Amino acid sequence: MGDSSQNMNTQTDWTPQVGMEFNTLEDAWKHWENYGKQMGFGVRKKFINKSKRDGKVTTRGFVCSKEGARRLDKRDLNCRHRDETRTNCFVRMFVSLVRETEKYKVYDFVAEHNHFLHLSETPYMMKSHQQIPEVQAFAINLACASRVTPPKASHASMSRETGGRCIDLDQTNTLRTKRQRKLIYGEAGWLLKYFQEQLTKDPSFKYAIQLDSEEQITNIFWVDAKMITDYFYFGDVLTFDTTYGTNKDLRPLVVFTGFNHHRGVVIFGAALLYDETVESYKWLFESFLGAHEGKKPRSIFTNEDVAIEKALTEVMPGTWHGLCTWHILQNVIKHVGNLMKDGSFFLRDFKDCMFEYEDETEFENAWDKMIQTYNGEHLSWLDGIYKLKTKWAKCHVKRAFTLGVGSTQLNESLSGDLKAYLKSDLDVVRFFEHFERVVEQKRHKELKTEFNARQKLPTLSLKNSPVLKQAAQTYTPVIFKIFQDEYDYASAAVIKYRNESQLMHEYIVVLLNEEREYKVLCDQKNKIISCSCKKFETFGILCCHALKVFDLLDIKMIPDMYILKRWTRDAKSECLLDGKIRNVEEDINLNVTQRYRRLCTRLVRLATEAADTEDTYALVARAIEEMKKQVKDIATKSSSATLGDQAHMSLAEPDI
Repeated sequence: MGDSSQNMNTQTDWTPQVGMEFNTLEDAWKHWENYGKQMGFGVRKKFINKSKRDGKVTTRGFVCSKEGARRLDKRDLNCRHRDETRTNCFVRMFVSLVRETEKYKVYDFVAEHNHFLHLSETPYMMKSHQQIPEVQAFAINLACASRVTPPKASHASMSRETGGRCIDLDQTNTLRTKRQRKLIYGEAGWLLKYFQEQLTKDPSFKYAIQLDSEEQITNIFWVDAKMITDYFYFGDVLTFDTTYGTNKDLRPLVVFTGFNHHRGVVIFGAALLYDETVESYKWLFESFLGAHEGKKPRSIFTNEDVAIEKALTEVMPGTWHGLCTWHILQNVIKHVGNLMKDGSFFLRDFKDCMFEYEDETEFENAWDKMIQTYNGEHLSWLDGIYKLKTKWAKCHVKRAFTLGVGSTQLNESLSGDLKAYLKSDLDVVRFFEHFERVVEQKRHKELKTEFNARQKLPTLSLKNSPVLKQAAQTYTPVIFKIFQDEYDYASAAVIKYRNESQLMHEYIVVLLNEEREYKVLCDQKNKIISCSCKKFETFGILCCHALKVFDLLDIKMIPDMYILKRWTRDAKSECLLDGKIRNVEEDINLNVTQRYRRLCTRLVRLATEAADTEDTYALVARAIEEMKKQVKDIATKSSSATLGDQAHMSLAEPDI
């Protein structure tokens, strides 16, 4: 048995085996710690038994940190309880003392967990694994002393190494128009050098550069591996923020953003846009799609801009285009602020037209009434925005899949952190250095959110509800909370009318103390349901009206077709391949670890099932022997190829 106290590396298999021996209990504990870190679960010491004769430890139990269950809470039921962290997980390693050798032998080992394992990027977040190496601790202290970056950001940056790859995108487009802004002399060369360095570190990094008629760099677009993977999983709804492009004192940064499964803001791509013409926007959107293997979003939100709208129509014809409501309200104040004087209710009425009316007839009547009430001399802007009503009015927007997005202001925290470094008099080198730092800090927060979601289960408002139990185990915590609120509203809903004479039953549902009616159609046999509020079609979870009807029909579980994977805990379970049919990894330094953990999880499940009968055991045993031979053959060929390349390099490069 090797030294268990050595530093864990991704090549070592720390899986315990019955019969395995350790020199000391400390060695056994270190082995269990390393196994937990490798697989992604926290560890605890469970029980200890000592001999009455000589006081030596005879048996010791090591378990998963989620072993057992929290005792019943005797406090008032109305108080808010903590989220559940225990799941009665049975994973364990028990050891006993062998008197003849004075060593400790594993006599019981269970490997199958009943909960999600943590990501390989977050072992330092688990209490049982929060040990910072001495060299890393010194670097953190040094960074804090020099005030370069806060401790949390220092630790996060040392815990993860960012990566990516480059493909050749269309760099031949030229602009005939004169650039609105220019790169400072020398910055263009530095940018090319910077991008080339990213390519060597990150095999998934991609960038594109647009030239003007004088072959000068005018627009720059880039994505890294994390942006690519995030867009693969969550690129259904996109926001395109060009706020900085409107401020002549700031560098023209534009950012593509969206929501992940925790409703956290993620970045899908970024650009420095020095020319804001139709041609530039077309090039940018084409570069964006090229970087993401041609995948178009279902919906995209932008600010009101004729050039953007025209470019989107040509490049993404099948994508629904919405306008940022925040920008529209700012333009209302800018263009028709005169209608808001002397106690006017114009802004309130305009907001009602934007957010309140779900029926088109109600909207049209309210709009006509508003125009008649505030019949000013300059209503041309209102006429223009009315023609774009399908892009912002609720009665029209609810036809699109939006995830609840209505504004491009998703990245306000990112904008605030970057603003000081976007000043046009600061060189682009400092901008990119700070951009990387801000994005890395943001991604550390995302990891923390994912860790907490895997660490805890939310408290149910109704502990015995099968629907809520299913939702808590399926959805991420933030989405579960939204769903649980809908379930709560369902308890206040009333079936006002029903017609069950046809295959599709019809119900009219209202909430207590509200007048608005919602029409729900339901095929009970096939568990198909739809509601006039379009909550599922726009957001991706069932509304309280549909849940009320399901409850009426004794449907106690959410049908699979109404569980949108992008909101679930395993939203990122699919394998992402790039254009060259290989895995896109967010961190190239974690490849071995990630592959190892994925294989371990599958093989442990397979072994558990195969051990049930002699036939299945024999089948798997034969398959393992065959696979071992194939793996060995591939490894031998790979090793021979590597030695051949090295020999070739030695002959081609004589000693100097």
